[in-house]
Amino acid sequence: MARKAPLGPNFTKLFSASVASNLADGLGRTAVPLIATTLTTDPVLIAGIGALAFVPWLLFGVLSGVVVDRVDRRYAMAIANGLRVVAAVGIALLITTGTITIWWLYAAVLIFGLAETVYDNATIAVLPSVIPKGGLERANSRMQAADGVVQNFIATPIAGVLFAMAIVLPVWSTAAGYFVAGGLALMLPLSAARAFREGAQPQSAQADVREAFGFLLGHRFLRDLVLVASIAGFALSLAQATSILFFLETLAVPVVAIGFVTAAIGVGAVIGSLLASVLVEWQGRGRVMFGGMIVCGVALVLTGLAPNVWVAVPFYALSAFGVAVWNVSYGSLRQELIPGALLGRTVGVIRTITWGVFPVASVVGGFLARIDLRVPFIVGGAMTVVVVVLAARLLLSASDQSAPEEPAA
Repeated sequence: MARKAPLGPNFTKLFSASVASNLADGLGRTAVPLIATTLTTDPVLIAGIGALAFVPWLLFGVLSGVVVDRVDRRYAMAIANGLRVVAAVGIALLITTGTITIWWLYAAVLIFGLAETVYDNATIAVLPSVIPKGGLERANSRMQAADGVVQNFIATPIAGVLFAMAIVLPVWSTAAGYFVAGGLALMLPLSAARAFREGAQPQSAQADVREAFGFLLGHRFLRDLVLVASIAGFALSLAQATSILFFLETLAVPVVAIGFVTAAIGVGAVIGSLLASVLVEWQGRGRVMFGGMIVCGVALVLTGLAPNVWVAVPFYALSAFGVAVWNVSYGSLRQELIPGALLGRTVGVIRTITWGVFPVASVVGGFLARIDLRVPFIVGGAMTVVVVVLAARLLLSASDQSAPEEPAA
């Protein structure tokens, strides 16, 4: 077998920035729900944390994509992380002064989400420009595996321990992580900054958005795939909306151990991320995407039915494996099918559509959890399986899709 070309030093720089940002994400995503549990025990209000995290994608996802395709993407990443630093510091100060409320926490989550729309769109758009041709699957696999390792095995357990020591400690750590990530983004090469070819004529923001929507609507396979991903995403978000309460209350996991439980679940995500590119080479994207989501749905149902934490965690980890395999394959496919100059905007449109349903799903999951904290897992997992089976023909055809020819510079 021929040795594959290395991904190169520019990928290493992007990878390093992503690791730092993911460290901050992991700390924040564990700390914020835990802080919320000290302010309320209402499942709907707790689920609101997850719902609000995706509202910015509904409101600003497309606009952030336009920005990413118009400005220096390195600066966009740095400024987005700077905004998250300000939000984290604000929450830390409110906790320190004893004036924190659930509503301030909601406001911070909205700011984190707004910055995330810019940072994530920029990262996705930058990736193809810093790796050799044919390296997307490997690059996405490593990025997502690092995401899982950092968030689940490093950040999340640390956040749980820091929270047990003092509520404010993981929040300050989150701010520090975003600060470092912003600085690392500025070290990316000039090739990562440019969105358009030399000589391209500027156009209005409205025209940028129309062009992205026009491309997506005109690409029948991608359009249909986004619809399937949106429905499946709704089901997954519904299932996971109150997962922290499920572990804390139904399965009686101590607060200090919640980070370690999450880390154990993350084993599945990391393994799935690392194996995704190998599985795609062996079976093709279509079969891998289909199989990954079937595994995810069935495992979520079994998680909801689990009698104790020792049974629930392995099944939840298996569902994370399926999601990771899907994410690597789906993400790489989008990056191949969408022209580079349209990538930021089109991904913004796709995420606005797909992630725009997540807030509604999280709230629905919260109301289902009022019946029983197991119900969201069972309903969401079953929905996932049904949707994927109905879309089997579309998903299996993913292996036959080809990338467009890029015009000469």
